[in-house]
Formats: sequence, structure tokens, C-alpha cells
Amino acid sequence: MGFRSAIIRPFAHKIARDIKRWSAHALQSQEMIFKQLIAIGRDTAFGKAHGFDQINSYQDYIERVPIRDYEGIKPYIERIKAGETDVLWKGKPAYFAKTSGTTSGVKYIPITKDSIPNHFGSARNALFNYFAETRNGRWLDGKLIFLSGSPELSETAGIPTGRLSGISNHMIPNWLKTNQMPSYATNCIEDWEAKLDKIVEETLSQNMSLISGIPPWVQMYYERLIERSGKKTIQEIFPNYSVFAYGGVNYEPYRAKLEELVGARIDSVETYPASEGFIAFQDSQAEPGLLLNSSSGIFFEFVPVEEIFNENPTRVWLKDVQPGVNYAVIINNNAGLWGYNLGDTVSFVSTNPHRLLVTGRVKHFISAFGEHVIGKEVEEAMLQVCREQKVKVVEFTVAPQVNPLEGGLPYHEWLIEFDSLPENLPAFSARLDELMILQNIYYEDLIVGNILRPLVIAPLQKDAFRTYMKSQGKLGGQNKVPRLSNDRKIADELEVLKLS
Repeated sequence: MGFRSAIIRPFAHKIARDIKRWSAHALQSQEMIFKQLIAIGRDTAFGKAHGFDQINSYQDYIERVPIRDYEGIKPYIERIKAGETDVLWKGKPAYFAKTSGTTSGVKYIPITKDSIPNHFGSARNALFNYFAETRNGRWLDGKLIFLSGSPELSETAGIPTGRLSGISNHMIPNWLKTNQMPSYATNCIEDWEAKLDKIVEETLSQNMSLISGIPPWVQMYYERLIERSGKKTIQEIFPNYSVFAYGGVNYEPYRAKLEELVGARIDSVETYPASEGFIAFQDSQAEPGLLLNSSSGIFFEFVPVEEIFNENPTRVWLKDVQPGVNYAVIINNNAGLWGYNLGDTVSFVSTNPHRLLVTGRVKHFISAFGEHVIGKEVEEAMLQVCREQKVKVVEFTVAPQVNPLEGGLPYHEWLIEFDSLPENLPAFSARLDELMILQNIYYEDLIVGNILRPLVIAPLQKDAFRTYMKSQGKLGGQNKVPRLSNDRKIADELEVLKLS
């Protein structure tokens, strides 16, 4: 054990004990946070407009505060941008996390002095908890890289503004900065491919021990390292690399390819951050799911996904969640987001402690024929058929084909970039369809009832998804390819990248 890991070890064990304690008392934590949020919120413009002085229970809150997305809270954000104080939370935000929305254009998500620990303490807690659980702290003694967006910030009404990952760079504690890669100047490069080349140049000779980022972009980093070094695996380049930290997408569809590039299976730590708050993190290498961040300034609500667009959907707090139900996540936090629809869907695998799986996005599904296929279903079906037939997939997305040009019944089109094509593509396709039928009873009814024909696979050219993301200005950083679309916008863009 190195000097740095030896110094951090007692603190890591304290963090782990704290996590175990508050996760065992999640309901009490949530009740306390709810009361604190309402007490402070009473003196804000939002609180006054919604009668917070009359709220004495969760039921009172439901009756006064409707669920809203960014569009619903945008008028209050505009008031903050115009210079008002005490609008959504006391004072002014410390930062605006700037992110793109599908319907709202650019979104400005407030981060306050009170919410900073939620955003920037939770990732540390996840990694220190991992250290305490596994006794592997040697990653602290080498170099660490966080593949992220630019840390350069602008100002909006005097409020520092930038991508969440960029703001995070300003929160790195001094004791860790000497380990952090890449350099600040390199991190500020906007063009992803130019930035990646510079990152490779800076890190190739370093003792990298932890790598963090979204799996598809980490894969590009691995490939570029191997190409530049002439080595066969990442393990040969970085022999002390022992932990992969990631978030944003499900790792499993990428695991086989990434482990092949590394040359070994190494530990991974999953996190579930969002611009609106740090929702959950992996607290165990043995148990499934991510631990809900129930003691960190967020009061959580959950709505059954099938009701999320209803005028008066069922809303429950943590006390009433049920395992196996697909919920939309609603947050109320100490940055002034009230009844805010995060847009993500989750399913609890345990309620003691409260661990969950991220199942997709509220708007990322296919229900062109009433089937409501979700991300978790397509990913699990793909993972299983790949394991069975020993096939590796680089990336994929699924879209409905309602009016096939060739005529006949409509179908789901799976646009897949294979690492190498299956030996028997029709057999691969047939098995994938069988697994989807097992995953989704509505899809089964449509297939059996001859409303849909079995799914159709469209193999794509090498680097098709990277080409597509580059064309959209979304190569690298925190950008992700949607697994599912209820229209053909992405599918039509990929049309020219199909294998002939």
C-alpha cells in the first residue's frame, strides 16, 4: 500500500460506515430532508406561489406542487437569469450546469451551495466505499483520469456556467490534483478527436491506475492507446490499472469488448449522476443494483411509468416503492428543483437497502403499436444472445419501421454495429426476437397476432455510430446514443451507414 492510500484508508472506512448507517435508515433520512426542504422553500418565490406555508405532510405537497419538466420550471430559471434572488432556493445558485434538452434547447440547471456536496461528494464516497469493501486502494497511488467535458466556464447573470463534468473539475480537492489527468489545457479542447489524441500523448507514459468515463468513449481511448503504443492490451500499457468508474449508460453491452481491450476483467464502480443531482451509486461488488442516495439533499418521488403523462399520476415516496415496478424518477432538492421529472426510469431490486437499476428514459421507448418496449428489455435480450452465440456488439439502437418500403408487416429495426458479424445472422436475429418475446408480453401479443413481423437486423459499417455522433456534434464527453426511439430520426440518419 502506498503513502496516499495508507493515509486515506481510515477515512474510506469511515465513509463506508456512514453509508451503511444512513442506507439502513433511508426512510427517516427522507422524512427529515422533506421537512428541511419545505422549511427553507417557504421563503422562496416558488414556495410562496405554491403555498408552502400550508404544507404539513407529503399529501399536502402533492396537492400543491405538480410534476413538471424543465419547461415547467423554466420561467423561474429565467427570473434567476434576470438577476432575482430567492426564486427557487435561498439566494442565488453557485453554478448553472448547462446541458442540452430534447425539447427545451439549452437547459440551465441550478447548483447551490447546499447541493454541492450531493454532486461532488457522492462520487468520492462511492470510490472510498469501494476501497473499504475490497481493500484495493492502490488506485489512489497512481494517476487517475476522468474523461469529461471542458472545464471552461462562462457566466450567466454573474453565475458561473458550464457542463456538470466541467464544473466537477473545479471541485477536485488539492490533494488529488497531483494525480489527476489530463492537464487542464487538454481538458479544455472542445474537438473530441483532437482532445483524445492529446490525452493519449499525455497519459501513455504515466502510471494510470483508475480510468473514469462513459464506456463508448473509454473504448475509443483504449483503442487509440493500443494503436499508438503498438501493445496488444491496456494491461501491458498500464499494469497498475485496477478500477474502471463509469456512469451514464449500462456497462454490460460494452463489457466484453472493453475487457478484451484491457486484457483482463477489472473491478468497476458504477455511478448515477445527473445535472439535476447525484441519484445513486454502486455500494457493493457482490450485490446487484445501485444504492439510492437517500441522505444527500434530495427528496425522491416515484411515478409508475405508465402514468407519468397522466394529469394526476400516482406519486409515492420511498416508503411505498415496490421491487420490480418501473418508475419515473421525480426529485425535490436543495437546489430548488420541485416535483422535477428527471426523465429517467428505474426499478428497485431491493428495499432493504434501497438499491435500483436504471431501466431507461421516459422518452426513450418504442410504443408505435402499444408494446412499450424499454431500454432494459432490449439490452438484456442483446446481452443474452451475444453470450450464447459468442458475438460482440460495439453499439446498437432500435426504431420502429411502420411502413416498410418493401411492403408487408411493420417491424422493429435493430441497427447494430458488430465487432464482427455473427456466423449465422438469421439465427442471431431469430434468437434475439425470441428473447424479446420473453421480455415483453405486449410485443409477444403483436408477433403472435401477426401485427408485427419478427425484428429485422440492419448491420452497420465499422465506426458507424461514431460517424453519426460526430455528424451531430456529439462525439465524446458525456454524450450517449439512445438505445430506443419511437420515431426514425436516428435510423434514417444511419441509413447511409448500413453494410451493403
